[in-house]
Amino acid sequence: MTKPLAGIRIADFSHVMAGPYASHLLRQMGAEVIKIEPKRGDGFRSYGSDRRFDGMAPAFIAANAGKKSIALDLKDEADLAIARAIVSRSDVLLENFRPGVIARLGLGYDAVRELRPDIVYCSVSGYGQDSPQRDWPAIDNIVQATSGMMMLSGEEGDPPVRVGFPIVDTLTGQTAALAILSGLMQRERGGGGSYIDVSMFDASLAFMTSALTPYLVTGQPMSRMGNTGYSGLPTASLFVARDGRQISLGVVQPNQFEALARFVGKEEWLRDARFATDDARRANFDAMKAEVAGVIATRDAADWEAGMNAAGIPCGVVRRVDEASALAGPGALASLAVPGLPLDGDVRLPGVGFRMVPGEPSVDAPPPRLDENRDEILAWLESTSQ
Repeated sequence: MTKPLAGIRIADFSHVMAGPYASHLLRQMGAEVIKIEPKRGDGFRSYGSDRRFDGMAPAFIAANAGKKSIALDLKDEADLAIARAIVSRSDVLLENFRPGVIARLGLGYDAVRELRPDIVYCSVSGYGQDSPQRDWPAIDNIVQATSGMMMLSGEEGDPPVRVGFPIVDTLTGQTAALAILSGLMQRERGGGGSYIDVSMFDASLAFMTSALTPYLVTGQPMSRMGNTGYSGLPTASLFVARDGRQISLGVVQPNQFEALARFVGKEEWLRDARFATDDARRANFDAMKAEVAGVIATRDAADWEAGMNAAGIPCGVVRRVDEASALAGPGALASLAVPGLPLDGDVRLPGVGFRMVPGEPSVDAPPPRLDENRDEILAWLESTSQ
């Protein structure tokens, strides 16, 4: 069955993670992605400290499977002509240079519209194309800092805490993918092309709506709650089981609290005025948490996880990423042969995070080597020249 974006072509001038992740998602949904790289290649090709993977680093694989690569020097007139020819035959242009750079190279929005009037043109940058901070260089950990994200994790009084993976890059990529899909839908309905300005900073604020909106409404910033859930309830936190492993409880509804009390044989909690309501449990946070902690310490983590979930009580064992991958269901991970890697067997990659029938998103080809598809792309341009 044809994937939903089959027939859509993306001229992808982006590099590193946020932009490439956007086109990676669209590629899995069927779009053709032509990755236009500098002669030295995308900087993510050799990212990390393991030199065995130079040219095809795991971070690069994560966002470039199934794309086509051509290496061009956009300051060279002949190479720029090739880039312009690719763009003129594409539905989407995606770039994440610093604001103003791609226009100076001759591929700004106004210039590109002359080549393809209905182009969906998406620029990804740190702080947006026309903000006061437009010229500030930005990478993931910088925007985690400037957006307030680092001050949401940890406990009050702790130093800032970075989220342990490049969350700003990936959430920005998802935002850009959504924006591009919106632009394509608008064009499909007769609205023509569009210009999209995706800011890592703005995307982060939007992503943090559950933390930012309460402040905007009440004027009071959220407290840092460490490993306690958004509800602020002591029954939505981490607890240490008998075997030393930790479990996370998510008991936030009255019926869930009643189920918890009965499941652990502590029905007296339901009659204790200190624990009778959500507000009472918040007011007596330490006492309630200590009661739950004492109970959880009596059984192993896996036992709690299995038993509580069977009883409808939200509970999960705290796992490392390697352990979590073993739980992945159908469609969550794809196996992919990537020639030349110093590994035995196929590489496994995450999917897009959802399933769809028909039109199942999937990774169906390895990432390209630098300039791997030059001959194919030049032959295609020649065959479609007017």
